[in-house]
Amino acid sequence: MGMDIAGYTTAMHPILQALVAAGANWLMTALGAAGIFLAPGMSRKAVDAMLGFAAGVMMAASYGSLLAPAIRTGTGGSGAAWLPAVTGFLLGGIAFWGIDNLLPHLHLGLPSDRVEGVKTSWQRSTLLVLAVSLHNIPEGLAVGVAFGAAPVGLPWATLPSALALTIGIGIQDIPEGFAVALPLQREGLPRWKSFWYGQLSGLVEPVTAVIGALAVVASHAILPYAMGFAAGAMVYVVVEDLIPESQRAGHTDLATVGLLVGFTLMMVLEVALS
Repeated sequence: MGMDIAGYTTAMHPILQALVAAGANWLMTALGAAGIFLAPGMSRKAVDAMLGFAAGVMMAASYGSLLAPAIRTGTGGSGAAWLPAVTGFLLGGIAFWGIDNLLPHLHLGLPSDRVEGVKTSWQRSTLLVLAVSLHNIPEGLAVGVAFGAAPVGLPWATLPSALALTIGIGIQDIPEGFAVALPLQREGLPRWKSFWYGQLSGLVEPVTAVIGALAVVASHAILPYAMGFAAGAMVYVVVEDLIPESQRAGHTDLATVGLLVGFTLMMVLEVALS
């Protein structure tokens, strides 16, 4: 199945494209985790700014790359154009509310008695990695849905827009990888093991990207629902996890500035590459 981008045609199947793109973002997470070898003494202020930046990118991507195209896609059917997008959006939020309450995980900076999800005897390091892995599930879904939508031929769901989304998520994966590796290193884990766990949190992206692309390729009719679902999941993660984590240590202004910068960068990418 060929697709054209800026005059260049690629015969790569959209599911394979999604896998490659999300795999590249996994490498970006690993690159961020490798930062502990260069800057193991980075301050909590810097980490909070990075988390705010990641939240800003995800918020902008949720609407510009997913929810707005989902609403436009819905105009091709009968009834309310916004209904498929809204339905998918709410289902995405509800689904991740359920995952958040079931999967054992521990947010950065919290004591061990604040574990969320079902009770478990898992190690603190494992719970921290799972918390960041939760962030990456909707990111992978978003990339997969975007590449799965590109062959449909809609002017607002194209290969360049999928690439813009991938680049934005990839950029914010760097601080996310560092943000999980650094606390592990500070808790006494060797640097190599902290790096390993940090990059491992990004492994979920290629898996969920393939799932998202498969769903859309299998049935184009679910496209606005799938886009809305990925957007709802990302917004839930941002509001439930990333923003509170970025402001928990009291660096609210710095985290907010980081969010604004991330949001702006994602907007620029969407305009420049779409």
